[in-house]
Amino acid sequence: MATVRRTTLRMTATPESGDDWRARAVEILAEYALADAAIERIPQGLVNLTLKLTTASGQRFVLQRLHPVFGVSVNDNIAQVTAHLAKHGLLTPSLVRTLDGASCVVRERAIWRLISFVEGCACERVAGPAQAQSAGGLLARFHRALADFDGRLVSERPPIHDFPRHRARLAAARAAHGGHRLAAVVSAIDDRIAACAAAYPPPAATSLRLVHGDPKISNMLFDVDGTTALCMIDLDTLATMPLALELGDALRSWCNPTAEDAADARFDLNLFSAALSGYAAYARDFISADERAAIVPATLAIHLELATRFLVDALEENYFGWDATRYGSRGEHNLARAHGQWRAAQSLVAQWPDLVQALAQVFA
Repeated sequence: MATVRRTTLRMTATPESGDDWRARAVEILAEYALADAAIERIPQGLVNLTLKLTTASGQRFVLQRLHPVFGVSVNDNIAQVTAHLAKHGLLTPSLVRTLDGASCVVRERAIWRLISFVEGCACERVAGPAQAQSAGGLLARFHRALADFDGRLVSERPPIHDFPRHRARLAAARAAHGGHRLAAVVSAIDDRIAACAAAYPPPAATSLRLVHGDPKISNMLFDVDGTTALCMIDLDTLATMPLALELGDALRSWCNPTAEDAADARFDLNLFSAALSGYAAYARDFISADERAAIVPATLAIHLELATRFLVDALEENYFGWDATRYGSRGEHNLARAHGQWRAAQSLVAQWPDLVQALAQVFA
């Protein structure tokens, strides 16, 4: 099992507007002898600035400027883990080192890295059961491949899934922003989340495993038809955690057939069954009985955790991505996200016996 050591390194990025990133990218690419490559921005994703490069000879790469929450060490983690995945026969993007052998380039406190290009398409939501099943199979193969990883990773972030910590943050935000225009709505949703969490407590702790850390559907690449999952991407979030929390995070993403902030967000039983069928095909002898039993409670816990986090963001107006064409502010968009997670959680609870039965059938 991999060990994760935490350091205190923090870096902040220099904001750039318009096409300012293009000139900076050309400067960074000189460190790789790729300054003449054509640059195209990839619009998906809210975290890292991601650019597709094409050289005169037709070689393709991906250049990323990391969000300041990540430090230099994530690139060393990725180098170790992708080499391990490739050894196990998994398709994976890999880190490209600079001419001097460095894992990244740091300019004005911003971290840039170059990775190999994998042909494929990314999706914002699951299109149907076949895609969910393929996603489940890929995640299972990813987990199995990491089971014998014995490297040493460095983590610079606190554990992402810490429900009490997020609840405490929301309590502090409510106290600090009592006069916020959204305070009353946030308070009402918060009370419902607290009641649901009390009625459906999180699962008991199980052993820790090295996992992706953010297995949402947009962090997978699919073939051109969108039906076959090819590889996991965005490995900045690699972490050790209970397997059920990783699966719960995946299922909350894969099993909502609508957008995250949609008014009709829900949890789909058919997608749940398909996704776990794909996972079980590669993991029946890998996942323990305790881990299986924790999947449904963990999936609900992730919904409630994310709803809580979005409520904090609604009051603090602090989330880094929002749609200004549909919402007047970050607060309104984050409130819509919180509503979406809460609606999906209610939908999950309403189907609880069916989900437990489907889980038993899949792993029978």
